[in-house]
Amino acid sequence: MKVVYVSYPPSDAAGGDVPASADNALGLREFLTSRGHDLVTTTDTGAGLDEELAGAEVLITTPFWPVYLDAERVSTAADLRLVITAGVGSDHTDPETARQHGITVAEVTGSNVVSVAEHNVLQILALVRNFVPAHANAREGGWDVAGVAASSHDLEGKTVGIVGLGAIGARTALRLKGFDVRTLYYANHRRSPAEEETLGVRYARLDTLVRESDVICLALPLMEGSQALFGPERLQAMKPGAWLVNTARGAIVDRDALVEALESGHLAGYAGDTWYPQPAPADHPWRSLPEGSEAMTIHCSGMTLEAQDRIAEGVREMLEAHLDGEPLPDDFVMVSPDR
Repeated sequence: MKVVYVSYPPSDAAGGDVPASADNALGLREFLTSRGHDLVTTTDTGAGLDEELAGAEVLITTPFWPVYLDAERVSTAADLRLVITAGVGSDHTDPETARQHGITVAEVTGSNVVSVAEHNVLQILALVRNFVPAHANAREGGWDVAGVAASSHDLEGKTVGIVGLGAIGARTALRLKGFDVRTLYYANHRRSPAEEETLGVRYARLDTLVRESDVICLALPLMEGSQALFGPERLQAMKPGAWLVNTARGAIVDRDALVEALESGHLAGYAGDTWYPQPAPADHPWRSLPEGSEAMTIHCSGMTLEAQDRIAEGVREMLEAHLDGEPLPDDFVMVSPDR
């Protein structure tokens, strides 16, 4: 069997000690080769990958360096039967195309929800406390306390709106309870009163949440209905001076409308960990947002070393099941030809 693993390149700064990078491939090489299988690793997501997919039965991709798998690409991979997302979120694979071609799509459910929830709180605080300009000022040899303090606020007493209250959203809410904030949430399925009490949240319609929140945190998947959910009208409906955090998917926020909302001063800041496409090109407009209005990261929220260990464990579990002809864990399966 041929397995193709696609991920981000190694970094000299990391000394090669990053399990999910293309060179380490989650430690799968010895496991696969000892059983007589071929593992091909690459960082190429273009034409070079298409050549490697010929004859491949399994593709392992990652949300942090995704393979966008559409009908055209699948048509060149006739032997492909399983696509594993090494992480959470398989929206880079077209589900109907996979189903039509008999391909199972699976991901390591829950593997990095703690990591992303912590990153949500990190980015909320970075925006509200105006951390990025303060840090830049320190590195540049300055001491402009007045300039930094003019846009720095306490989080306590603010209203935080969480859009999506799944595993990540719920953990984010739990971590915010200690900050004495008012937390609203909107989700397709409302939690029970007991769950709302435990999480410290109150349900609100999306328009109400947008109108009342000082900070909005996006924690929902990219799916039908969430593409550009925060477009020009919804961004303008946010409170003047509000902050927006997005560790979900870049395409949930309208790219150009966000730039306009920040340049006009309507929004105070945006902290995005996810982009579209990924990796983001050097000229992506979110790389040059107005100074002091952003706390951007490079979709690293779910890539802590602990998360990578959990991802590696889940990927290996799925590969073992596939090799042994056993069904994959049901909670890992996103798309199945049988359903």
